[in-house]
Amino acid sequence: MCVAAIAWAAHPRWRLVAAGNRDEFHGRPAAPLAHWADGRVIAGRDLEAGGTWLGVSEGRFGLVTNLRTPGYPKAELASRGALVTDWLHGNAPAPEPAMNPFNLWLADGQTLRVLTNQPAWEALTLEPGIHGLSNGAHRDRWFKTARLEAALGAWLDSTDGDDALFAALRDEAPETADPEDAFSSVFIQNPRYGTRCSTVVLVDAAGQGRIVERSFDPDGAVTGEVTLAFDWPA
Repeated sequence: MCVAAIAWAAHPRWRLVAAGNRDEFHGRPAAPLAHWADGRVIAGRDLEAGGTWLGVSEGRFGLVTNLRTPGYPKAELASRGALVTDWLHGNAPAPEPAMNPFNLWLADGQTLRVLTNQPAWEALTLEPGIHGLSNGAHRDRWFKTARLEAALGAWLDSTDGDDALFAALRDEAPETADPEDAFSSVFIQNPRYGTRCSTVVLVDAAGQGRIVERSFDPDGAVTGEVTLAFDWPA
């Protein structure tokens, strides 16, 4: 039940600001944010399938979420994390015909696109502004997505630092008190499946970038934080 919001060319100071939570089974192995061996990619790594859910390289940003669709996911299908990995290595997205449903954000110096393979292959170029994404269709405005979009918009109009964005990503308010809505919050604390990490990406008008990842254990306690700088060419 991942969630993310992005401000794309939405403020004179910032070319790109993204904030998102990766929700996953706590038992699935993953490596924290780091420079990859190739020297280009900065991302965490899914140690089970080898790809990533979110990352940056020089002038590129990518993020993938699963798209909730009846009958999926299927373990035998190709990993969606390869879509982000390929993009960050400078390649065009090439989804395999047999791939679990996904939402994908891809940004470079000129454009931000959202792509999906359900119900059919579609790629849309997004206008400057604030956009949100979760595990529904791109046009769906889930409770958690709307809350994170609003928090990002308020942050752009403030002078607050990174901590305010991480506070927004730690929002545990559910849509209702109904137990069925336990996974409707921005941040999910659950011993089996929940928020594994929060990530903030900032690229200013001069092309100076910073990516920060904060990791959590099954109890929601912070287990680590990594901050790395990168360049974003014009």
